[in-house]
Amino acid sequence: MNRFFSETTKRLTPYVPGEQPKTGHFIKLNTNENPYPPTPGVEEILRTIAPDVLRLYPDPVALELRQSIAKNYDVDTDSVFVGNGSDEVLAFLFQAFFGENDIVAFPDITYSFYPVYAGLYNIPFITVPLTDLWTIDLSAYPEDIKGLIIANPNAPTGIAMSAEKIEMVLKARPDTLIVIDEAYADFGAESVIPLTKTYDHLLVVKTMSKSRSFAGMRVGYAIGNKELLEGLIRVKDSFNSYPLDVVAQKAANASFLDKAYFIETVNKVIETRERFIESLCSLNIHSLPSKSNFVFVSVPGVPGKDVMDHLRSEGVLVRYFHMPRLMNWVRITIGTDEDMIKLTELLHRLTVNHNIHREK
Repeated sequence: MNRFFSETTKRLTPYVPGEQPKTGHFIKLNTNENPYPPTPGVEEILRTIAPDVLRLYPDPVALELRQSIAKNYDVDTDSVFVGNGSDEVLAFLFQAFFGENDIVAFPDITYSFYPVYAGLYNIPFITVPLTDLWTIDLSAYPEDIKGLIIANPNAPTGIAMSAEKIEMVLKARPDTLIVIDEAYADFGAESVIPLTKTYDHLLVVKTMSKSRSFAGMRVGYAIGNKELLEGLIRVKDSFNSYPLDVVAQKAANASFLDKAYFIETVNKVIETRERFIESLCSLNIHSLPSKSNFVFVSVPGVPGKDVMDHLRSEGVLVRYFHMPRLMNWVRITIGTDEDMIKLTELLHRLTVNHNIHREK
């Protein structure tokens, strides 16, 4: 341990991202990236942007992009905040709204960056277990929490809850900040962005990494009450007044201007996901109902790590989480139809070999 580390740094258990291989011979289904490129308008921006603009600072408030996002969701421009990926937006909101005397809560199985941020900023937090059906029981959260953070659909399960259930919580908890992380909502979940017009204690966080194929460019945003967003702006301007570079702003804006392409590619992922789930069912492989661009899968009798290691040896990367309740599960990103057909064949062989070995 470095002697110059602060006490907070010594206590940290950092987030561990999925493997990013240095060679291209893997089918990469481990980090929920989109198998399709961004809209052609993004390629045009990257091809034609003048290098001379890079000598100037970008628009610190990303006005043009925020206007496009606002138009897309039918909200006011002042209700939109943008950041360098949704992870940065989440980091800002932990700083802006919670302190050492507050308690924030989230499920025990969810996006693992939440407890990392709480630890980084010395914010007390509690976790509430998912039900036996892997769902979130909103009634199980105590009354004395300042913030409730829910990924919807949840990760890594992929299970979504209805906007109606979330609105019930908003009505019941007017003094609790409700943060809904909709990183995967575009793949079939019901967004609660319309509810931000009614409830000033609702903040919705979204990313362009998944449904808009921007994982390599890092653009995220939050939508909520203008006064609520002022807290995010204060933190941003105390940390980095220019979070989105000029290329990212122009490219992201191009993405929001091409709604037809967005709908087309999202629907392709959804259709592939449903076909893949059907193929798993035919193999008697269990999967949870997913409204995301991934599926949470358990191969009967085969530990999750063994599934991951076997698939990796065959050139396919999937994600395994070393946690007590998740030992028999892997998370599989939805790729192209060709990717998922090959993966299905590998899983079929794995189950056949496992059954032969068991019968011996």
